[in-house]
Amino acid sequence: MVKEEAKSLPMELSEKGGVENNGFVQNEALDDKETDTSSQEEMPKTCTIDVDPVAMEDVALKPYAGMPKEVLLKFSSQARYRVTREILFWLVIAATVVLVSSTIAIIALSPKCLDWWQASPIYQIYPRSFKDSNMDGNGDLRGIQEKLDHITYLNIKTIWITSFFKSHLKDLGYGAEDFYDVDPMFGSMSDFENLLAAVHDRGLKVIMDLVPNHTSDKHRWFQLSRNRTGKYTDYYVWQDCARTAGSVTPPNNWLSVFGNSSWQFDEVRNQCYLHQFGKEQPDLNFHNPAVQQEIHDIIKFWLGKGIDGFSFSSVKFLLEATHLRDEPQVNKSWNPGSITAYSQLYHDYTTTQVGLHDILRSFRQTMNQFSREPGRYRFMGSDGDEKEDIEAIMMYYGRTFIQEADFPFNFNLINMKNLSGNSIFEAVNLWMKNMPAGKWPNWAVGSPNTARISSRIGKDYVNVMNMLLLTLPGTPVTYYGEEIGMGNIASENVSEEHVNSDPVAVTFPEKSPMQWDGEANAGFTEGNSSWLPVNSDYSSVNVEIQMTWSNSTLNLYRELTSLRNNELPIHRGWMCYIWNDSNVFVYVRELDGLDRVFMMVLNFGQEATTDLKALVPHLPSEAIVRLSTNLSNTGKPVNTELIKTEMGEGLVLEYKTANPVHTMEAFQGNCFVAEKACYSSAFNLLHINC
Repeated sequence: MVKEEAKSLPMELSEKGGVENNGFVQNEALDDKETDTSSQEEMPKTCTIDVDPVAMEDVALKPYAGMPKEVLLKFSSQARYRVTREILFWLVIAATVVLVSSTIAIIALSPKCLDWWQASPIYQIYPRSFKDSNMDGNGDLRGIQEKLDHITYLNIKTIWITSFFKSHLKDLGYGAEDFYDVDPMFGSMSDFENLLAAVHDRGLKVIMDLVPNHTSDKHRWFQLSRNRTGKYTDYYVWQDCARTAGSVTPPNNWLSVFGNSSWQFDEVRNQCYLHQFGKEQPDLNFHNPAVQQEIHDIIKFWLGKGIDGFSFSSVKFLLEATHLRDEPQVNKSWNPGSITAYSQLYHDYTTTQVGLHDILRSFRQTMNQFSREPGRYRFMGSDGDEKEDIEAIMMYYGRTFIQEADFPFNFNLINMKNLSGNSIFEAVNLWMKNMPAGKWPNWAVGSPNTARISSRIGKDYVNVMNMLLLTLPGTPVTYYGEEIGMGNIASENVSEEHVNSDPVAVTFPEKSPMQWDGEANAGFTEGNSSWLPVNSDYSSVNVEIQMTWSNSTLNLYRELTSLRNNELPIHRGWMCYIWNDSNVFVYVRELDGLDRVFMMVLNFGQEATTDLKALVPHLPSEAIVRLSTNLSNTGKPVNTELIKTEMGEGLVLEYKTANPVHTMEAFQGNCFVAEKACYSSAFNLLHINC
């Protein structure tokens, strides 16, 4: 039935039944008709019915899957769809703004991440004494590669290899014959490249030594200079010197570090050349721009090989005064002709001259060219070694906007004349109070040029010195073997065979071969002998046996490196001095926002008892021994009013407090922080808005 007032619309229906949806397919009936116009029988029969147009419109306005664009646009303009779409759009915009703002805020408030040279201890290797791979009795680069697992076992990620340039070794490698080659004693350039690849495969970094001050007298530059050949004529410091009756009168009274005149007459050039070290080590002339460029080219060569940084040694000697005046005597009453020792003169004209830091900054700029890739920052260290002038050492850090060394190496703990809690405090405080704001400290307790800890201050203090080294703020530097408590070799252990084969060797007792196990030659070499004899205590002081002892020096060292790497207060927090006397040195490490505090109680004298609770307000009555030089004490509670320490004992105490020491007025002048950071427990992240 159709109402009379409704207008009727014709609709064609197939006899087969159902309504055809031709929205996607053209009229099939028409197509069939066009295909065969002669076939009238195949044409569908149709009938006409009346349909309500309003009802038909309702059917047409319902959305369906696969709608064509025109239909879709008709629906999208309806209010219910348009409003929903706009709400979603602005929600996405708001979420994006919040996300971007949060990211910017996190970046702005996040502290600077510690770089690789800050995050890990540095392990210094003297390559001739580390591991021999070819049975010739000398350590080499392949030997270092064989023992990289030991480095990772120590939780260390940076190794520092001392000089391995081609040299005739009068000075054990510090007078290079060729800055672009490896001495055959240590292997080949291919061996170096393989070592570097193996180091980087393990995620480790490599620093190498560079002594720019001088070369070997066998160096090609020196041979050309002594013959006055072209640009090389002034590559070294040459001066006329009087020669009468076979004796030479030097240009002035300057002395070598090793004693006697620093001038040596050369028969070929008929002049004297300057050598501030041995006569086989002529000083380069850094007043000559061509010489400076040569050093820049050497830096680029090794950085191009993939080295991660340099330690520049003997840099204070790079320049000398051109006026050649005599240096002043320490004691003016001495006869000038009798002065032969380096310590008898003030070296005003041969060290730390004007222009020195400009040269070092130019080295830094060259290194920065190779530091542009993310994660490939190139470290620069310098030795400084101004024993009596802390301000001169701090100059090597550079200035606020002028970058120089990342840090000058700190030998304060090595140069101490006596050991006590007070002397340790003085050595630490001297560096911290003079270090420029925002700079990073570093510490060393051993080196290739000083007696080992056990020989210098005694075996009883090896563990506590390692505990000090690895809990102070900054980068610790460990000389190979100190992790197991190696000592110097005694002179009576050096056989006549060693003396005859290498007379220089007997003067370096701190460079004895690394003690790997209890086998012959301490596992250093499978050959018949080593270049220096191994220490007679190698059967008990070696890596293999100490790995099995729970209370060994090696295991304590590993526990300390693990603690340093994993605990934020020790990794980058505040350090505050608490107490020092003739026996103990006490300090804390803490971080803003973290209620856990670590207190170090280190004994460098005799047995002592310390009342820490009387020293620190609000200190809990009890603390837990997190680490001890006697590992069996780890985890035990102690009364903070009665802390007993034996000679050479060290304790790392842990406690919780809401009153950190660095916020207490009484300790304001005793607290230091290098890279300030605060911990947020709510978000589990670090920030700088303390």
